[in-house]
Amino acid sequence: QVQLVESGGGLVQAGGSLRLSCVASRIIFSFNVMGWYRQAPGKQRELVAIITSGGNTNYVDSVKGRFTVSRGNARNTVFLQMNSLKAEDTAVYYCHALRDGVTYWGQGTQVTVSS
Repeated sequence: QVQLVESGGGLVQAGGSLRLSCVASRIIFSFNVMGWYRQAPGKQRELVAIITSGGNTNYVDSVKGRFTVSRGNARNTVFLQMNSLKAEDTAVYYCHALRDGVTYWGQGTQVTVSS
């Protein structure tokens, strides 16, 4: 069974930075797409950033210029570098992966930005 495990969340002051990591285990294939979603209290889960196997990226407008998504040399890793964090970035961040129409999710990691 494929597992996605996130790390790197925590508490940071506004203007600070965090780097999230996600590692997929128990896979022998590459994902078509990997990335990050987030869900703030009382809100729906939203796409933050994704990256395809070809290196194409897509970001939600609110994080453009501040967040960078990348994939590691290992085919089963994805990162999210978050700079200039704002209070509104506070949410649970979920790693996401997609292959052949099948979606996989991590358990989530909490990011809290204090103003």
